[in-house]
Amino acid sequence: MDLKVPITLTDELSDEVITASALLNLASGEIERVEYQDYDTGTAGYPWENDDYEFTSGVLSNAGKDVEFGVQVNKTTGQYSVTANELLEIKVRAAALFAGVDPKALLAKSSVGQSSNTPSAGGGRGPLH
Repeated sequence: MDLKVPITLTDELSDEVITASALLNLASGEIERVEYQDYDTGTAGYPWENDDYEFTSGVLSNAGKDVEFGVQVNKTTGQYSVTANELLEIKVRAAALFAGVDPKALLAKSSVGQSSNTPSAGGGRGPLH
């Protein structure tokens, strides 16, 4: 399935914030069709090429509600993306925020939510033999 959602990217430089619109692929975590607003890459280069580049973040918005997330930049290829863990968190937070779904219930159903640190139904206080 190919599900892409519109997002806003923000590249933070020491003295400047550069914004762009883009599409986040919810299946792969790749960010495509980046279009900078009021910023010319032909004369200024890409934001992440500047010496004062600090980081990039993204925002997924729906009906006045936002989910903010970290974005990785491959400085060799220029590809923006989110990690697999970040992508799962975006999906859980977006479902909770936009659809009113309980994020704990979603995590409980996912394999990521099942870890050895999760207490058992009895409270996880059994013998330590």
